[in-house]
Amino acid sequence: MTGSRPTLALTQGDPAGIGPEILAKLLVSSERSDAWRPLLIVEQAALETLPAELFDPIRDRLDFLPDTPSREEVDSRPIDRIMVIDPVQSDRTIEPGRSGPADAGGAIAALDVAVSLAESGAADAVVTCPISKQSVARHHLSSFRGHTDYLASKVGLISYGRDYLMAFLAPDLQVALLTAHLPLAEAINSISTESIEAALGLLDRVAGGRIAVAGLNPHAGENGLIGTDDLERVAPAVSTAREKGVDAVGPESADSVFARARRGEFDWVLALYHDQGLIAVKTAAFGRATNWTLGLPFLRTSVDHGTAFELAGRNLADARPLEEVVATTLRLLAGDLPSKRVC
Repeated sequence: MTGSRPTLALTQGDPAGIGPEILAKLLVSSERSDAWRPLLIVEQAALETLPAELFDPIRDRLDFLPDTPSREEVDSRPIDRIMVIDPVQSDRTIEPGRSGPADAGGAIAALDVAVSLAESGAADAVVTCPISKQSVARHHLSSFRGHTDYLASKVGLISYGRDYLMAFLAPDLQVALLTAHLPLAEAINSISTESIEAALGLLDRVAGGRIAVAGLNPHAGENGLIGTDDLERVAPAVSTAREKGVDAVGPESADSVFARARRGEFDWVLALYHDQGLIAVKTAAFGRATNWTLGLPFLRTSVDHGTAFELAGRNLADARPLEEVVATTLRLLAGDLPSKRVC
């Protein structure tokens, strides 16, 4: 991080969703500290679509940049101005709640600009607003499965779980996902001793702490009584990871391991598939959890909710989850890792 005031690149998400609205609310919130600088990556058309009560308070502070700035240019901008990069520079009409081809393209264009800013050092971290996987896959990139995989591919990472991981930080629960956006049957079939061992190594390198691996079967299989997957696939991975110095235990019964982690017994839980981990996180702290991509060469965080198309354009979206993400991002930049129980 350069200087004492970090710059956060904040992407619009789907411009037809609530991303532009919660960005505007974040910037006018009394909770926003001058200890950081916003660099918005959002279409001018999306900002101008906002209700007047949201756009007017920030209109005169917006500083539209013609090109992607260097770090020196970012630091030289007046602190009372809000830097904005329009990722498409297109004069168009955005219909809140209805995502079309141009919206999907704008969402991806904003991510591409954010990666460029982070890799060049012009931004210290990337904070992403919600994107519509369905819209991007339908209109722009058929293979798209979400921010995490797309950002990893942009920086040359190949293997989910080995090179990068999706993780969630809540006030008293930290969870990483061995598999993410896969159909459940495919996710279960893809779980291997090698993938678990690799994910434990990655999680240990990036965050550290004591890691519990959730069991796949009920009660972690009860020593083979309820399936042998945990004995054959999970336990050997944990054993090998421990031999390499990783503070890991498991498999632990998934019906209790998250409660045990919330009590402080573990710093992390490695969940084996998406909903095994996310049901626990969102039940414990929906709207207060931060999505953190482990393994990227820069810090990327995001809110734990979706585009909320049904709320878009109605000035009903809640910006507090985004405020929580910004606060967590600043702590991560300061070196306060989740294993220190600070999230």
